[in-house]
This record gives sequence, structure tokens and C-alpha cells, in this order.
Amino acid sequence: MILLPLALLLSQEEPAHAPPPYVEEVLEGSRTTCGSPDKEFILEVNGTGLALGDFDADGDPDLVVVDGSTLERVGREEPGLPPRLYLNEGGELAPSGESWSMAGGRWGTGAATGDVDGDGYLDLVVLQWGPDRLVRNVGGAGFAEGTEEAGFVGERWGTSGAFLDHDRDGDLDLVVVNYLAFDPAKVPAQADGACRWKGYAVLCGPEGLTPVHDQLYANAGDGTFAEVSVATRFRPERAGFGLGVMTLDFDRDGDTDVYVTNDSTPNHLWQNEGDTWKEVGLRLGVALDSSGKEQAGMGIAVGDINGDGGFDLVTTNFSGESNAIYVTGERRGWRERAAPLGAGGPSVRDLGWGVALEDFDLDGLLEIAVFNGHVYPQADEPGTDTSYAQADRFYDVEWGGRYEPRTLSSAPPSVSRAAAAADLDLDGRPDLVAVTLDGPVRVLRNRTAGGHWLTVRLRGSGSNTSALGALVQAEFDDEPGVAGREVRTSGGYQSAVPAEVYFGLGQAERVRRLTVRWPSGETTVLEDVAADRVLVVEEEP
Repeated sequence: MILLPLALLLSQEEPAHAPPPYVEEVLEGSRTTCGSPDKEFILEVNGTGLALGDFDADGDPDLVVVDGSTLERVGREEPGLPPRLYLNEGGELAPSGESWSMAGGRWGTGAATGDVDGDGYLDLVVLQWGPDRLVRNVGGAGFAEGTEEAGFVGERWGTSGAFLDHDRDGDLDLVVVNYLAFDPAKVPAQADGACRWKGYAVLCGPEGLTPVHDQLYANAGDGTFAEVSVATRFRPERAGFGLGVMTLDFDRDGDTDVYVTNDSTPNHLWQNEGDTWKEVGLRLGVALDSSGKEQAGMGIAVGDINGDGGFDLVTTNFSGESNAIYVTGERRGWRERAAPLGAGGPSVRDLGWGVALEDFDLDGLLEIAVFNGHVYPQADEPGTDTSYAQADRFYDVEWGGRYEPRTLSSAPPSVSRAAAAADLDLDGRPDLVAVTLDGPVRVLRNRTAGGHWLTVRLRGSGSNTSALGALVQAEFDDEPGVAGREVRTSGGYQSAVPAEVYFGLGQAERVRRLTVRWPSGETTVLEDVAADRVLVVEEEP
């Protein structure tokens, strides 16, 4: 891998006069905890997650913030800090009432969302260092703990999760991505000096620690689950240090595939073959970087950035590595193209986590938002060519496909972790929510000037009430003229997003044709759809 000099990287920052596209707010009372400030152990640096979704079924996305713990609390056998729900009222997020309160688990990490029992209300899974948890939505009026009967097994370090209908039986199954086996009594602390980075004593891992296999849970149809990882061959020969997960039907065969980013081990692409799974990441070009080396993968975003109808992938990686953009080509599979697209060199000094790929300015092209922050507080020491707190990035795309890096907002650099996109105020422009390590949750309001737009929400007729896995295609009279989006709630790194799709239409005031391919295989076609609204499409029973 060729590393660019720091001076060259800094020269690629945006011009001083370019206004940042986002205005940042701090969500009051939202501070999260993930271990000690000194970061003695790897458990303390990955941060906590979030979930954006319409939990109270009033038509706008709410926010769940997952919180963590400290090793002192764990040693005293005290529960960790509880997840918290913020309800959306007119675009503003405010703490929910008592009926939505949740207990603390051992140490919260990530979140996944889906309607697990087919009652039309959005349920929540909280991933943990410890047993994973199911929190049921009671009629859009509150939460109730459902872990005991859920069927989750083991006490692993779960990071990210994704709901999908893996067997196409109409109800939602669950993928849980796991990181590594962690025991503070067996892992050296940073102060011991056993592990070093650029001459400084740092925390140990993941190298030298034991990766843990990911898990696939099948839904019995009533919102209870059984692990089927071994039975369906959802298990590679060698486990990875799993951090991010994304659902996508990359081969367009109607069932949902899964992509997993791994830290310091090759990424996995799981091809769904009906009753079984096949890992095809290396063969199809999304396991390694352009030089054939494994990276420290964190977050994932997916979308069609080159207009060929395929799914391209963006992954965020460790400092000293560039973020990756895997682009579909004429031949089967992907090629890593971050450097030629302009997004490689500018990301080398950053350590990326949460990432979103959306048409933020509604011009018909997909831009990239990346949230950065180092794992080592020692990154602020001389000679590291990086820093602990880092600026978040907005990669603006030009016609022709080249990305130009800009600073995401005017806020100072921070130690960012999980992040997700959603249109909080229903103006058609996706906003962003991000977690700061041991700091507040930040709400970034989209202030980009934009064109026309259409948001599409689907209502499935079966148990998969949000139609996860559906493909929505819009045809309109402006460049690029056609766009496809897939409905999912997986957010890429310890996060979940609303089950809706966003289309930027540029100057087009109408969509000539909107086509929905439902998970059932049925198709709905709507003609001459007015823009600048939220459209709800219902599947015919």
C-alpha cells in the first residue's frame, strides 16, 4: 500500500470558502459511556450504536441511543447504562416517557430494528458484550423486554446486526456480527506496555486475540428465534473480527445477501443460496483492498454510484489505510476504486466508522458522509501523522463520478463512532445522527441546496410488514434519469436506519414510473408520481 505524505493529504482539504453542508446540534442529555478515558482495553474504544426508526408509528423517525458501561461497573456486577429513546416531534428529538424506558444490560454496543412478530410495530435488538437482547414494541406505545423468550444463545461481543428474510418465508430473521473473545483478566492493559503503535504503548487487539463467528437466527414466525448458523453454512472456515453488516441482493435473484466488514481480517460476502450460504467475498473482489491486502474494516454503505444498476460498496477503514469504494463493473464482481474516484488519499490519515451513501443534495447523485475518530488517545502524540479527534468528511460527487472531500460541518473535530442517515424533518433531505465516544450524540441538519425529491415507504402484506429486501426503482426526466434503492434497516456500523428509500430528482417534478419489486416476487408499478412528498405504497394481499 502506498501512503501519501501528510502535507499532500492536508492540501486536499476543501477550500476555506466552501460552506459545510451540515449544521450540527448536540442532543441534550445524550452523552454515552464506553469504558475509561484512558482506554486501557479494546472493549473501551469501539463506542456504542444507535437506531433510527418510527417506533411510535406517527410517520417520522425516532432515535434509540445505545449506551455502554465501565469495567468497574461490570466488576461490581452492576448493569450497564440503559438504551434511551428520543421521540421525534416535528423534526425535534426529545426524551420519551416512562413507558418507553429500557433496563441496562451488561455493556451495550449496537442496534438492529425490524418487526419481528408481524404486528406492524418496530421492534429493537440491542447487541452487547454479553447476551444480546430483544426489546418488543407494545403497540407503538412503549417497550417491553422480550429477551428471555427470544431464543438468543451465548454471551459474545456482538457489534452490528441486520434483519432480513433469509429463507423467504415472510418473517424476519436476524444476522448478528461478533467481534472477538474478550476477558479483561487475560488481555494485557495498555499500561502494561505489551502492545505498541508507532513507538507508543497502546491497548492490545484485535491482532493476537481470538475472533468469534457471526450468527444467523431464523424466526419461527412468532418473533422467537433459533440459531441456524451451522445448519445453513453461515460460517466461514476462519472467523473474522466482525464490525459492520449490510444486507443487499447483489446478484438480483430475489433473496437477500449479506456483506460483513472485518477488522484486520478479510471482509465476508455471503451469497444466499436458499437453504444454505456461500462466502464469495474474495472471489468477487470485496474482501481485500486494491493491493490485495486485508484492511481494518468498520462501517459499510451501499448504493449505485455509477448508474449501472448494481450495488457499489463503501467501507471505512483504519488510519494509514484509505477508505474503500468497491464498484461493480462489466465483469462479475467489484473493483476497489477509491483512489481514482478521489476518495482514497484524503481518507488515509482518518480512522473511519459510521458512513452513509445518500443523495444528500437531491441532484440525482450519491454523496458519502464519513464519521472519523481514532482508537488510541496516543494518536495526539508527535510523529503519528494523525490525531485522536478528527474532522468528519463529506465527499461531494461531480458529474463523471469523482468525489471531492469537504468538512461535513463547522463543528470542531471529535472522536466519532456510529452514525446513520434519516430525514428527520421530512423535507426530503437526509439528515445525520452520530455518536461521539464518551460524548454527546450529535444531530447534523442537512442544509444543502437541492432539487426535487421523493421518499418511498412500503407496507408489506405478510409478516415482513416493512418489506425489507424490496427493490424500488424510479424513472424521471433529469440526469441520471433512473435510480434504484433497496429497502433495509441495516446501517453499516452498530446502527439501524428507517425502512424507507430516498430519491433526489434534480429538476424533475414528477416520477414517470415507480416500480416496486416486493420480497414476495410480486411487482407494483405506479405511473406519473408527484414529487416532493412521502409516498406510502401498499402491497396487495
